[in-house]
Amino acid sequence: MLDLLIRGATVFDGSGAAPLTADVAIRDGRIAEVGRPAGGARRVVDADGLALMPGIVDVHTHYDAQITWDRTLSPSPALGVTTAVMGNCGFGIAPCPASQRDTMLKNLSVVEGMDLDALLTGTRWEFESFADYLAQLRRIGPYANVAALAGHSSIRTAVMGDEASTRAQPTPEELARMQSLVREALDAGAIGLASSFSPNHAGFGGRPMPSTIASEAELRTLAQPLGEKKRGVFVMATGPRATTDFMESLAAGTGRPAFMVTVLTMYNDAAPEVAMGYYERCAAARARGNEVYIHANPHPLSFDFTLRDPYLMFSHDAFARVKTAKPEELPGIYADPAFRRRFRENLANPQPGILFYGDWSKVEVEEQPVSALARAAGRDPLDWFFDLPLDTPLIAKLFQNNDAGVAPLLKHESGVLALSDAGAHLIFMCDAGFGLHFLRHWVRETGTFTLEEGVRRLTSDPAAKYRIPDRGRIAPGAWADLLLFDPAKVGVSALERRKDLPAGGSRMTRRPEGVHGVWVNGTQIHDGHDYLPLESGPGRVLTTFLQ
Repeated sequence: MLDLLIRGATVFDGSGAAPLTADVAIRDGRIAEVGRPAGGARRVVDADGLALMPGIVDVHTHYDAQITWDRTLSPSPALGVTTAVMGNCGFGIAPCPASQRDTMLKNLSVVEGMDLDALLTGTRWEFESFADYLAQLRRIGPYANVAALAGHSSIRTAVMGDEASTRAQPTPEELARMQSLVREALDAGAIGLASSFSPNHAGFGGRPMPSTIASEAELRTLAQPLGEKKRGVFVMATGPRATTDFMESLAAGTGRPAFMVTVLTMYNDAAPEVAMGYYERCAAARARGNEVYIHANPHPLSFDFTLRDPYLMFSHDAFARVKTAKPEELPGIYADPAFRRRFRENLANPQPGILFYGDWSKVEVEEQPVSALARAAGRDPLDWFFDLPLDTPLIAKLFQNNDAGVAPLLKHESGVLALSDAGAHLIFMCDAGFGLHFLRHWVRETGTFTLEEGVRRLTSDPAAKYRIPDRGRIAPGAWADLLLFDPAKVGVSALERRKDLPAGGSRMTRRPEGVHGVWVNGTQIHDGHDYLPLESGPGRVLTTFLQ
């Protein structure tokens, strides 16, 4: 007897092959047959007129803390994601000695734009080691499959304590201990190692995130276990110090795939040729036998924010005072001619890889660009902007806004569709629905991709590049991670703000459109409207990966 039969769906199997109309049979959490299976099933789903694809594989999320209080990993599974990789940018929460818990969460609240009270109230600490963290996740029973990266900043904090963000050079003993923790994480089942050199990544009180002050030599030492054990990927939020040459050298030195994450690889109207240069250099690295890829973002990068918390501008040193200021001090700082003069200097000489380069047409107040509003008022846009009340709702639309420029990047095989940042930046944004947006915009609306190719790029392609076995395909023997949807209606809702975090914290979120069901390991977790009430989620903590 089959557990589930999805009947009459148009099946997109994840390979990029043309679809077929078939029944899909599921038994014991896996695909048993695709075609016209004989015999009965405990449950039959009529999928006539609907498309069935593997669940979306999201390789760039930050659910590391949220999963400890929210086994649904909301909103990602509702938005078609059945496998999520956590710990990106090196900002996980394991390993973590009890003495460093508050430090870890305070840093996380700033660098990833999360409500601090929600983190302090909601995060459940039943671990110190990476292995115990994974054991806790198994006890939780997540709704989606999860894999966790070992985080450079987490490991640095665990070993160096409060000096992790202030002392660039560890002692030889500290470095050896950090490397040992990477080995322990890989042995426990980490999918790889993540780090960041990004100038956008500052922690609590304006101090840098620990990994951003580390040397290249330290990072190479920490990456060595990937090569020794012949397993795991390396993921790097890059800045000026982490070039494609640097990433290729790490890939060559370890024999493992390396993935870049940086706004420099996003399409920017101000420098339209820069992003493609990164993609082509990655292609050249692969031609030399070194796997280097880019996390490609199919969604415009936007932030909902106020001057109380202008995260997107924090990489400019003029904002050092802002990061540490009390709310009542901010108007005085913004009004200070010295602050404005320094910010102008920052914008005139920007660091590579920052978020905001000074294009005031990309920042909106009530859907009107600051540049136009300031011009109408006969004022300089910077001065007009910093005279706004602190709580004025602002929207910044910074990169990926030009379809003609973005399309070649998304089609390039150097990219892996990712960068949802799901679980992070909850105060400012929610791109967790990147996959449904891709199916709507890049497949249905623009025709840039066929549906079969679009499905491949969201499923089997990231699974293969990250060496995740038996995911991202609808084929006999593969795990039954499935998304049932209407191709004519699939998409994602506009942003909504909800106050549903611990301690009453708020977040930005989205809802699915055109989704009829999501299954993880053969168990339905969402019906297109809401999560199903399961005592324990069917998701697995993934710890076994291909070489």
